[in-house]
Amino acid sequence: MRPAALGGCMRRPAADLVLTGARVRLGRRRWARTLAVSGGRISAVGNDLSSVRDVIGPHTRVIESPGGLIVPGFQDSHVHAPFAGLDRRRLSLHDVKGRSAYLEAIAAYAHEHGSNAWIVGGGWAAEYFTNGCPRKEDLDSVVPDRPVFLFNGDLHGAWLNSRALEVAGITKNTPDPVDGRIERDPITGDPLGTLQEGAAYRVNDRFVPQPAQEEWEAAILEAQHYLHSLGVTGWQDAWVTSATQTAYESLARQGRLTARVVGALWWDRNREMEQIPELLERRERGLAVVSPAAHLGSGFLPTSVKIMTDGVLENFTGALLEPYCDGCGGHSDQRGVTYLDRDLLAAAVTELDAKGFQVHFHAIGDRAVRESLDAVSRARSLNGDNDRRHHIAHVQVVQPEDVVRFGDLGVVANCQTFWAQSASERDDLTIPFLGADRARLQFPFAALLASGTRLAMGSDWAVTTADPLEQLEVAVTRTSPQDRDHPPFLPEQRISLDDALDAFTAGSAYVNHDDQGGRISVGSRADLVLLDTDIFAPGFATGHTAPISDARVQLTVAGGSVVYDAES
Repeated sequence: MRPAALGGCMRRPAADLVLTGARVRLGRRRWARTLAVSGGRISAVGNDLSSVRDVIGPHTRVIESPGGLIVPGFQDSHVHAPFAGLDRRRLSLHDVKGRSAYLEAIAAYAHEHGSNAWIVGGGWAAEYFTNGCPRKEDLDSVVPDRPVFLFNGDLHGAWLNSRALEVAGITKNTPDPVDGRIERDPITGDPLGTLQEGAAYRVNDRFVPQPAQEEWEAAILEAQHYLHSLGVTGWQDAWVTSATQTAYESLARQGRLTARVVGALWWDRNREMEQIPELLERRERGLAVVSPAAHLGSGFLPTSVKIMTDGVLENFTGALLEPYCDGCGGHSDQRGVTYLDRDLLAAAVTELDAKGFQVHFHAIGDRAVRESLDAVSRARSLNGDNDRRHHIAHVQVVQPEDVVRFGDLGVVANCQTFWAQSASERDDLTIPFLGADRARLQFPFAALLASGTRLAMGSDWAVTTADPLEQLEVAVTRTSPQDRDHPPFLPEQRISLDDALDAFTAGSAYVNHDDQGGRISVGSRADLVLLDTDIFAPGFATGHTAPISDARVQLTVAGGSVVYDAES
């Protein structure tokens, strides 16, 4: 019924945008066919075009998409947007496959950028090298005269040539840092050319030229454009440095940050509690920046702190409760690395929680997951319940007794679902060193859901794909979209498309304290994605075989503005 007004009828104001013909997912088994957007918000939802015809004015854009699907804008709860954008502007090996192809790409880039003092980039995969460790001699063969520094795809290691090792002063006599490792030739003891964890970051931070603010801003805009093209309207940046924070703030102030971004400020694992006042100052500085669209909740909000509790399993720095297997049926003496001892971790989380910060944990191994949960438990016992929405990213290996603790403590499982598939890196560099029993505990998404845990989803881009549709497909099938006939990886941990989509929209919005995002309802912020295919249509989403990632994003709307249009 149209509301009455004194002296006649009150006409609703004209809409800026009307989407019709596609199914609109309002929630589980709740559908509409039409919606209108006015002033950055959803102003009407109906079953057909007639329900919004009175708000179609001369300047209203009307898009008809029969057979399509409209869902809330995706929110990526764990992404490295500035670094991924920088990779796209530098030497990127993410889409290159194999040792020889890497060297060809590096040689071509070095030739094209002859004036660069350093060759910098990343994206190589450990699976293409013996024991996961590339050698300096390969890089020397294509770039002998300038230092080369290339992070691997997961940002936990780097590949250097001899010139870079020389500049950094790394020799056979250089000791390993406490939080990393210099890979060495087993016969001579000389540096191999691969640096793990803290060893890589020391070289990067002290010797590799760092981007200027203008380059960081360009990298964020590059990443933002790409993420919008995939339907992502907001994200949590899982690694915010002082430099990237300044760039985000500048873009927000200029009105060029069209996404809503929560920043997880980086916890320096080489320092202790004395850094908390600096984090507080950085939070206050960031929150003081007013974006032109701040009334819609967009902009940059540095309200989280990222703590790396361990490394990754592939280089044996993921923290395990029991030692790694030796790959030959026995056990080694390695249990991985924890970057903060459990008492310091608990103290840090308790203090950050008390100061109003959300904590964004990186935890891969079962020991790292347990110690992260222990830290939240300690904070709860001392500070009481609150609405910080702490979350643990990756959750690769989780013991069954810890699965139930997520829901009990109100900790969100921040899932990188694309990892939950069979891959040569996992088959060759992870499972033999976990052993059969622990290998069955990987990425327990269904078990976490069944225990009452709230799920969020993040890509970890540029470590893996930023495409939410590919990630949704793996969550539902546990199989690669590029090899759908491959047997699923631990199929008992598949989740439904409803659960997966809710995690990538409402679940990630919850983590981001975005109470207007992740849903479609009248009055909420208009963050929307129009897909060309209804992935929920009967006969399409069949069991665990739906080709979800074959769908394409046609339109992305953030805060009521069209930020991506496939037709233009």
